[in-house]
Amino acid sequence: MPAIRETRQLPYSAEQMFELVADVGNYPEFLPWVVATRVRDKTDKGLEADMLVGFKAIREKFTSHVELDAPNSVRVHYIDGPLRDLDNLWTFKPTDDGGCELFFSVDFTFKNMMFEALAGQYIDRAFRKMVAAFEARAEELYGNSSSSAQSVA
Repeated sequence: MPAIRETRQLPYSAEQMFELVADVGNYPEFLPWVVATRVRDKTDKGLEADMLVGFKAIREKFTSHVELDAPNSVRVHYIDGPLRDLDNLWTFKPTDDGGCELFFSVDFTFKNMMFEALAGQYIDRAFRKMVAAFEARAEELYGNSSSSAQSVA
């Protein structure tokens, strides 16, 4: 099962980053390849969402259950789509300077092993691009801070 892990020091609060990641309905505004989302059954503790992801002529729909533990974590459990399995975790730990340490992990398995081998060449770069898109969106929403984000992966 391919896996990606990344830890970043960000100048934004844990609460701000939690709200940004938990706001699945706005993903198409800033995430690459996310064409549309539909949020359903939303509560304080979670939601179920469909996400349409596309690149050129390819379109795939993913359905996930998202557990929300404000402002500590967002955990995504895969329900249906083109993968066999996908687990995604975001955690947000406050830092002494008012920012937060963001930890991102994703584990996934494709249904088709040949596609997994092919996509494996690009998937790390794609997920890192998505994490960078969250950072850019945070700067857009919350402004720039005197301290810059740093990767500690």
